Amino acid sequence: MRMKNWITIGSACAVLTLAHAPAQAFDAATVPASKQTTAGRYLDAREAYALKEKLGAKAFFVDVRTRYEVSYVGMPTLADANIPYVEHPDDAPWDDKAGRFKLEVNSDFGPELARRMAAKALGKDDVVIVMCRSGDRSARAATLLTQLGYSAVYSVVDGFEGDLATSGPKQGQRVVNGWKNADLPWSYKLDKARMTFPKM
Repeated sequence: MRMKNWITIGSACAVLTLAHAPAQAFDAATVPASKQTTAGRYLDAREAYALKEKLGAKAFFVDVRTRYEVSYVGMPTLADANIPYVEHPDDAPWDDKAGRFKLEVNSDFGPELARRMAAKALGKDDVVIVMCRSGDRSARAATLLTQLGYSAVYSVVDGFEGDLATSGPKQGQRVVNGWKNADLPWSYKLDKARMTFPKM
């Protein structure tokens, strides 16, 4: 009798654990160093879509790209919010190494995410899906969230636009993978309620 109870309890725990895990997580062994997180939890765009569809309001999907990126490139329709991990300050200097205007970490990223999640009755043990353009910034944002005590943070390794093609007629273009290239739902039309106005 006791053995049956332990088997039942063990089965229930396994089901609860699987409820928060994606059906198929991206293979961590294939993640480039620039996209690795301390927690080591990864999804590709299709897996992120499937997990958000499965968990619905029980998962928080945050697009961490800049306001300019979502304004001009579009945003996943399933994203709960755009909270930039980094932003261009008004007087942004040129970054010679990166070949673009300098980006600064948004000091309100963690607090704003906590506010948004609390408004949806979500906490640090709930699933957070983090997406940027191609997986580098989302990795840094996911690592920060892990340091802040979030226990189920997934970085989308191919991001919204995907990786650059390294050869062929579209070399240098973001046509390899990513949310848009997977034909997942997105729009140029933005919802002001999901936008964040960073305090830099």
